Amino acid sequence: MNRTPEQPEQQPWSVPVALHDVPETGRSVTLVADERTRAAVAKLAGLRSLPRLEARFEVTPRGRAGLHVAGTISATVGQDCVVTLEPIENEIEEQVDLVFAPSAAPTIVHEEGERVEVTPVDAPEPLIGNSVDLGAIASEFLLLAIDPYPRKAGVAFEPPAREADTAGPFAALAALKKKETGD
Repeated sequence: MNRTPEQPEQQPWSVPVALHDVPETGRSVTLVADERTRAAVAKLAGLRSLPRLEARFEVTPRGRAGLHVAGTISATVGQDCVVTLEPIENEIEEQVDLVFAPSAAPTIVHEEGERVEVTPVDAPEPLIGNSVDLGAIASEFLLLAIDPYPRKAGVAFEPPAREADTAGPFAALAALKKKETGD
């Protein structure tokens, strides 16, 4: 989810929560996307439809200048079965557990005369502008949870049967050669 400040914000669902709006005891946030937002997220995700998109978060302070966001994204997504091409709906429930902190200066190391920026693998997500965008988090986790190859229940792909008398990709060439030589 690492986003740099230079990246353009084109989020179809934006619900920012500022660090100073989260009390020490934390804050519960329930989001339900309206029809316009669901249509925009569906378009972004390449879905046939998105009849339901909801998120429930617990936002708590993390240290003096960070936030912890934990919760669940749930949705009903309309897709097309990759086998039958019939419309289907799938339920998605995705867990979220993220820590946000102010952006730290990257560690610079010198390798073979080059400067290389090193970011720790488990580094917190950057807290940009002292806030987190819960709508963007919900949208991104939904996009990651969508099955790219949805199938209707009980349907399996059956490849076409191979003809038994084919000798592989060069059978047609062999037949032409036989015809030329008169065999």
